[in-house]
Amino acid sequence: MAAQRSILVISGSRADYSLLYWPMRLLQAEPSFRLSVAVTGMHLAQSFGHTVDQFALDGFPVAVRVPVLGPDDNAAEMARAIGRGVLGFVDALSGIRPEMVLLLGDRFEIFAAAQAAFVQRIPIAHLCGGDVTNGALDEGFRHAITKMASLHFVTNADSARRVRQLGEMPERIFQVGSPGVDFIKRTELIGREGLEGILGHELPQHFLLVTFHPVTLDPIPTAHQMEELLAALGDLAPEIGIVFTFANADADGTRINDMIVGFTQKRRGAYCHASLGPTRFQSLMRLSAAVVGNSSSGLYEAPSLDVPSVNIGRRQHGRPRASSVIDCPPQRSAITAAIEHALGMRLQGTKNPYGDGTASEQIVAVLRGIADWQSLVFKEFCDLPGLGHDASGHE
Repeated sequence: MAAQRSILVISGSRADYSLLYWPMRLLQAEPSFRLSVAVTGMHLAQSFGHTVDQFALDGFPVAVRVPVLGPDDNAAEMARAIGRGVLGFVDALSGIRPEMVLLLGDRFEIFAAAQAAFVQRIPIAHLCGGDVTNGALDEGFRHAITKMASLHFVTNADSARRVRQLGEMPERIFQVGSPGVDFIKRTELIGREGLEGILGHELPQHFLLVTFHPVTLDPIPTAHQMEELLAALGDLAPEIGIVFTFANADADGTRINDMIVGFTQKRRGAYCHASLGPTRFQSLMRLSAAVVGNSSSGLYEAPSLDVPSVNIGRRQHGRPRASSVIDCPPQRSAITAAIEHALGMRLQGTKNPYGDGTASEQIVAVLRGIADWQSLVFKEFCDLPGLGHDASGHE
């Protein structure tokens, strides 16, 4: 039997874990691969639900933990976290010595991990590159990771084109769709009664699933946008329930979470959870009347469940949308109108622009088909047609 090739999957938040779950599951089952897992970021924080515990419950032993988060909730602390992440992942990668790193997306802790792998000449397979989120710092992190990565598993044709525009080799770009759709298609979700027992509270017949993250590049302050959202939610009929999940660990995330807790203490039928885990979150989404906020889950997963989404503000600006997504500015009246529209929608067979639920199989097949992973660290910059240089070096 041929020697196994080692691959390290890096996860920094509940959001990327739900997308990485099925690629990890199939990699773990592949005889030719040896899967290791590194966990960082929000997963290690009690205030965000200490979601590192979910990995063991799901049968994924964690090989290494890389703490990066500090005590403050601002942009300077995010920058320090990147530095801590680079140092931590240098040591982690030196100890594990994987032959490839698989990571997803656009967050600062993943950016740190990519830098450590890139400099140590470990090829990077990057999921969900080429997306555009003009309202967040994630935009810059994502494109920077693309330039350090050797393989690109993108979710849609527009993203594939952008990765090509960044000069990446076309034969290294694979349009596979979102593995978040895989989760919905492949996982047995939990029913209402089971969820109520797990969550410890009743689920109203009609409820909204709300997730709002910091808007790190928007000129309208995060706290103001959250105030407008909470005001709109406060205007809802009392029989409409609200289930919040906490914001992520970007600057002002803690402030958002404090505002959520204050709202739920005053409003009957409103509940909050630091983290739900991917199965509970998707199960709750399936039962919800609408998804509200600025999380990518409203664009990636909700359409496959025929659940409408109210997408607030600019954080997801630039990403493809299904017909079930309603965009609105972060203003009380606009949010109220969008929620009323969503509650009146009856969806069936919504076309999701992020694939058909086979992304994980495609990712594993590509990795299996590459005989020499180490050769992937050598890349050429590929100019777009007509944009090359003449013999003198001038354009």
